[in-house]
Amino acid sequence: MDKITRKNSFRQWFSPINLQLVEENVKMMKLDYYTKKLTTESFLELLLFAQLQEVESLHALSDCLFDDQLQKEIDLDSISISQLSRRLNGINPDIFQRIFLDLVTQIHEKTHYSKLVMPLKIIDSSTLPLNLTNHRWAEFRKTKAGVKLHLRLVFMEKGISYPEKGVLTNAKEHDRNQLEVMVDDKECMYVFDRGYLDYERFDRMTDDGYFFLTRLRKNAVIRVVDDFKLPVDSAVLSDQMVLIGTTQNRAENYFRLIKVVDSKGNVLQLITNRFDLSAEEISEMYKSRWAIELFFKWIKQHLNIKKFYGQSESAIHNQVFIALIVFCLNVLAQINTKSKRTILQISRFLRASLWKPAYIWLLKIEGKGAS
Repeated sequence: MDKITRKNSFRQWFSPINLQLVEENVKMMKLDYYTKKLTTESFLELLLFAQLQEVESLHALSDCLFDDQLQKEIDLDSISISQLSRRLNGINPDIFQRIFLDLVTQIHEKTHYSKLVMPLKIIDSSTLPLNLTNHRWAEFRKTKAGVKLHLRLVFMEKGISYPEKGVLTNAKEHDRNQLEVMVDDKECMYVFDRGYLDYERFDRMTDDGYFFLTRLRKNAVIRVVDDFKLPVDSAVLSDQMVLIGTTQNRAENYFRLIKVVDSKGNVLQLITNRFDLSAEEISEMYKSRWAIELFFKWIKQHLNIKKFYGQSESAIHNQVFIALIVFCLNVLAQINTKSKRTILQISRFLRASLWKPAYIWLLKIEGKGAS
């Protein structure tokens, strides 16, 4: 990042967002046709501010405009709650999804993603609960409502993980139905848990040239075809070539079954269609799956996606994609400064220096500021 800048910290953090892309999509979607005051760009900045500051409601966000610095930043001196609500419910979530995907592309480029021999992509989902009375469209169970965020996370070396693709569905949607949507890259290794078990899809993925690693249920029917020899000091219990499934529901391809013991002493049965790696390497790959659990935990704790500002489907989707944009902007700040600070530290330092000159925030996250 450029340290010799007159930008404030918020504007520096915001700078990876491609405003030309935003403008093109605003025109294409006709998002600002009847807008005199709260443009899409100003609304984007306001929602990002709300996420950073963990603003709890549209009422509170409207009150935040009492801040002269915020008024100056988004060129808006006041806005009513009803205007905020109409904008949140009416704006097409595609605009925020495209901004998110553009930031992902930037992260790919800056992390030398394409140079990795076999990137790991972790697939999982998390349900975001909603109030059934206010969200009938998202009915989940008799007394519950919710949406489900299906996510693909890129797991990089040096501990950098970031969301690459997100799909929002009704919470009733089964994880298996999203597997084919999430699998589109033959140059990576997909890691996912038992919720995605589907022998027919495993065959299809294998026949189409996709690599995967997942976990079998304890009661899975297995026929051992061959046993592979393990090193004497291996922590792996067994390494076998197997056929999986019953006569009525059986996969056609041969797979590799590796049994390992987790940190709690439970035996895990890992299934994969890769035979070129050692059993230990496969076992280590599966451990990376916890990165997505940590990601979901992080965004639920530190971003505003537990309490939603609106009741419509568009409002919920908009708020979730804004949260993903915030996370990607923090990752880019971490990468651009080569910072050893955590995403949480970067975010806290930003909140503390939001309207101060950008160099103060940059020096702090680079570890050069005052302790």
